[in-house]
Amino acid sequence: MSGSGAPDTGGVQAPGLRVAIVASLWHDTVMDGLLAGALAAGQEARVTCTVIRVPGAFELPVAAAACARSGFDAVVALGTVIRGGTPHFDYVCSATTAGLSRVALDHGVPVGFGLLTCDTEEQALDRAGLDGSQEDKGREATEAAIATALVLAALPTP
Repeated sequence: MSGSGAPDTGGVQAPGLRVAIVASLWHDTVMDGLLAGALAAGQEARVTCTVIRVPGAFELPVAAAACARSGFDAVVALGTVIRGGTPHFDYVCSATTAGLSRVALDHGVPVGFGLLTCDTEEQALDRAGLDGSQEDKGREATEAAIATALVLAALPTP
């Protein structure tokens, strides 16, 4: 598991912060867990969360960009891609990751990276924040986006 050494970005309070949670529809059990973790983290931080659903991971960047343009303080991108027998996995993971990075850099809006890129469904379930999961990547992505939005808000303006 990759959780070892992870920073503790939870426990912050950010009332008034507006967070868009863009979540794909593929792999509904995994996505239900990721979305529940993201919403719980948002509630604990006292932010306003808006959920936007898109068909798959490939659609996350365009929806995240629209949210960034719409004035959200942070965006959380949640999706699941599970390796299959074709190169499709590599293309979708690479394009989605590059697109989400571009959204953050082009718009200056933090994007919490909650895209699971797993070899098996079991690996995805273990990261989904469900009962018995070892990790909660939806929560982690949301906490990271909120913490980064607070860092950016505290920077002096030119």
